[in-house]
Amino acid sequence: MIAENIQTINSTIPNTVKLIAVSKTKPFTDIQVAYDAGQRDFGENKVQELVNKTLVLPKDIRWHLIGHLQTNKVKYIAPFVHLIHAVDSIKLLKEINKQAKKYGRNINCLLQFHIAQESTKFGLSLVEAQEIVVSTEFLQLENVTICGVMGMASFVSDQAVITTEFKKLKEIFSELKSTAFSENGNFTEISMGMSGDYDAAIQAGSTMIRVGSKIFGHRNTN
Repeated sequence: MIAENIQTINSTIPNTVKLIAVSKTKPFTDIQVAYDAGQRDFGENKVQELVNKTLVLPKDIRWHLIGHLQTNKVKYIAPFVHLIHAVDSIKLLKEINKQAKKYGRNINCLLQFHIAQESTKFGLSLVEAQEIVVSTEFLQLENVTICGVMGMASFVSDQAVITTEFKKLKEIFSELKSTAFSENGNFTEISMGMSGDYDAAIQAGSTMIRVGSKIFGHRNTN
């Protein structure tokens, strides 16, 4: 079922859109099945679970940390993480830079924006991001590459609300691309869209969708 789900999704999305299989709470065996079906990009929410999986699963998996990241946990994923999606402060960026330097790496990151109605979701405003990217602290970071933006739409059934929020993230991306990142050829990614709304996200300009239940079935929460 997992292999067929991946094939179905890949056959219906543009080849410009990368599928991130959200494997949080899923057993190693499920991830291996997805891997054997050709999937290489996997997303995890929790650092400890991610580290445990890297010890067991194939080494050429590209691991995406898609959940909220605390500064004291960066050191555990710095040696191997492919992309950190949810960067929402200069403090976190400085820690990622520090840990990346230790391992002689450059770590790819996305700036997370708050586009949803729920106040519980994390993320920057455009103004906050603009202040960060022109700051001396930011300009001194040598081991971090900002590759784009990430956001989560409101958890509502109203498609019009979701579409508006996705369009807002695309506008934020375009604004930053034409100003602070106009000389940065790596600033290309818009990570938005999950199992229930990725079609709308792709229409709004998403280049990366984070899909869990449509691949693995519903999440184990216990």
